[in-house]
Amino acid sequence: VQLQAFGGGLVQPGGSLRLSCAASGRIASIDAMGWYRQAPGKQRELVATIRMGDNTDYADSVKGRFTISRDNAKNTVYLQMNSLKFEDTAVYYCNADRVRLSGSARYFIYWGQGTQVTVSS
Repeated sequence: VQLQAFGGGLVQPGGSLRLSCAASGRIASIDAMGWYRQAPGKQRELVATIRMGDNTDYADSVKGRFTISRDNAKNTVYLQMNSLKFEDTAVYYCNADRVRLSGSARYFIYWGQGTQVTVSS
């Protein structure tokens, strides 16, 4: 299974970006997909997650500005980021949790390669 993230870049404060992350491979189901970020010198932190049934969780710092969504048919998760701030600058990683593979009863967790988001004037 591979997770490939797209959509990072450089944006001015107050601007918007949309990240996407597609999971590929012999996937039977994915319980939760999410986004984490890691700024220089800081630990990786949760940004947002979305579970089957579209239950979502957000970090307090992004509530009201970021929206997570998923397309189950495409095994893809999106993160719409609006009203970006300097402190949103980080490498953003996508995550697929409790992934069940075809023909397997086991569950796995996978991470994408990360995409840089830089908010700068």
